Amino acid sequence: MTETDTPKSARKPRWTPLEMGLFTVVSLFLIIIVILMVLFATQSNEICTTADCTHSASRLIQNMDASVDPCDNFYQYACGGWLKKNVIPETSSRYGVYDILNSNLEVILKGVLEKKVDKEAAAFTKAKTLYNSCINEKLIEQKGGRPLFDMLPDIFDWPIAVDNWETVYGKTWRLEDVLARLNWKYATDVLVSFIVDNDDRDSTSHIIYFDQQTTFGLWSKDHYTCKGRYAKACEVYEQFMFDLAKLIRTDRGLKFNEAEIKAEVKRVVDLEKDIINATDPPEFRRDPMFLYNRIELGTLNRIFSFEIDSQRFNWSYFTAKIMDNVNIKVPESEKIINYSPRYYGKLKNVLAKYTKRDLQNYVVWRFLMKMVRALSRAYRNTRNYFLQVQSGATSEDTVWRRCALLVNRNLDNAVGRLYVQEAFSDNSKQLMEELIKDIREVFISNLNDLSWMDEKTKKAAEEKARAIRQRIGYSEDIMNDEYLNNEYKDLNFSAEEYFKNILHSMEHWTKKDLQKLREKVNKNKWSIGAAVINAFYSANSNEIVFPAGILQPPFFSKGQPKSLNYGGIGMVIGHEIVHGFDDIGRSYDKDGKLKVWWTPGSTKKFLDLSRCIANQYSRFSWDLADGLHLNGDITLNENIADNGGIRLAYQAYKKFVKRNGEELPLPGIDLSHDQLFFLNFAQIWCESYRPEQAINSIEMDVHSPMLFRVLGSLQNFPEFAKAFNCKKSSNMVSDNVCRVW
Repeated sequence: MTETDTPKSARKPRWTPLEMGLFTVVSLFLIIIVILMVLFATQSNEICTTADCTHSASRLIQNMDASVDPCDNFYQYACGGWLKKNVIPETSSRYGVYDILNSNLEVILKGVLEKKVDKEAAAFTKAKTLYNSCINEKLIEQKGGRPLFDMLPDIFDWPIAVDNWETVYGKTWRLEDVLARLNWKYATDVLVSFIVDNDDRDSTSHIIYFDQQTTFGLWSKDHYTCKGRYAKACEVYEQFMFDLAKLIRTDRGLKFNEAEIKAEVKRVVDLEKDIINATDPPEFRRDPMFLYNRIELGTLNRIFSFEIDSQRFNWSYFTAKIMDNVNIKVPESEKIINYSPRYYGKLKNVLAKYTKRDLQNYVVWRFLMKMVRALSRAYRNTRNYFLQVQSGATSEDTVWRRCALLVNRNLDNAVGRLYVQEAFSDNSKQLMEELIKDIREVFISNLNDLSWMDEKTKKAAEEKARAIRQRIGYSEDIMNDEYLNNEYKDLNFSAEEYFKNILHSMEHWTKKDLQKLREKVNKNKWSIGAAVINAFYSANSNEIVFPAGILQPPFFSKGQPKSLNYGGIGMVIGHEIVHGFDDIGRSYDKDGKLKVWWTPGSTKKFLDLSRCIANQYSRFSWDLADGLHLNGDITLNENIADNGGIRLAYQAYKKFVKRNGEELPLPGIDLSHDQLFFLNFAQIWCESYRPEQAINSIEMDVHSPMLFRVLGSLQNFPEFAKAFNCKKSSNMVSDNVCRVW
């Protein structure tokens, strides 16, 4: 065989099997390295470009003010853009993200309530009938004050606005009769609050509560000093009552003596001032154990009775006048809860200074204050300037907005069904369940790290946390036409009788509450409708509720980054869970019963840590509110929930990242997802206040103003400073970090 006959393959050098194996391994290794390098290079440059991500980035950028140092004032950094571009509407005293969401919700409600359907459940027809009666301004104007005149004799009329009151009504007048009828028929509690609700010590049963008067014409005790910043409010309050009395007398064709009416108005305001000064301050009413005074009904007659013009007030008679309307007999031996023994003790001396005419003028006035808004414009105008001075708002809401809200309050399940069908995706439920599970588990795991709580209390706290029930979106019951029709079977509205519709609804729902006295508590029933932009914790039920209305951006969206979900609705979830363990919620056990389940040692340490938060927030002052300081005691439970909520949500998010990896960056915003978590948290609280409302919020609201909800929570959370590389000298870094949960 010659060389030229040798095959080409035989002329190649041969590799041994070992060499071939090494070559294969090295080749595969190099290929893998190249692939990983390509993937790394691709991922390092990749951003999230979904519609949800681009919308989220745009919103975050527009609302923030990047020129502000986040370590100096994170609220201004997060909300500066929002505050600059959003003007408070003339109809509002404050305006924030919640208000924008509510405004959008009202548009949806308007659409579903005005939509004509050939055939629909009776419940929806009733909701639309109530709405149509409310927006029928022409007919309301034609009726003027007549609907009010027709019903006033049912509650012994208003002495200021009727002649010969002493002759016509005086001899038959009895305070118990007036107060009872205002309660059961007109949903108005004056002097005495009478409520049937869950028994704090037995969450399966209902019981009668007697309490102090809780609402007044002016908004705080300080207003009734009528000095300084409150002088104008007192002046327009009296003018409101005077103008209404004048209008009623004029429309009734009665003569008008200005001096006499002004004198009677002054007596009414003096009486209300004495009543509010007899009430216990909010700080005194924060301990549910202290409030729970269980006694027999007959004991009220023996210890807390008082006289009006020699007529002795009989608590048993008063109770019977209310409960007879739902066919329930209440004996002298009935166990009741007296929430306000100190108030009732003082009321005796207060009322001794006034006549039955004074009392009648006052109790009917408290009813008229809220009812003028259901009358013609002339009647509403008597109230508008008063509201303007109180809140700073300069005009009424549009009619359709008022009417949509009215129907949602009165037929919340029917409206909730319409809202859910129009605007809510059930896909949200599963993701919410996962968020709640994550945040609940973080709370439970954190218990092990609490050095101030002993093991016995930790174990009970874990049992309570695991027992918290969750409600997401809406009750399945409202998707059933038969259920809705049955719920509203006793409600009947007329499209031509708006004022009467309101009265009818008041009576209906009050009676429904009273009828619960002999019934077991239905723990499966939702306590709130679906079309609500809010979230709730119920201590007596040990449950957290997230209506469909709040499950939307910026709080929540299935498509937006998880950092935003945890910083938004996640913080809200944590907030509501912590409410079960704040200075009020901690008094209730896993079954919602008022019970001592803490050891004395853990209680003392909890109170010491809570005092740190109360003192910290009390040091905040607000220029917009004339430099007033916050009341850290009144806002304590909400501040505890805010501080605990942000911590739980952030820790839960970090665990999510550990399980699933880092999220892709958002387009156009050079912030890490840790930073985006805090940014979205702050932006859900963006809000502007009028100066009048800024003062009111400090004096009355159990929540801190939005600015301080953000600053206080983040100053107490070192992970925030770490995320933004804040120096120890920064304003957002506290020298004395307060922490409970």
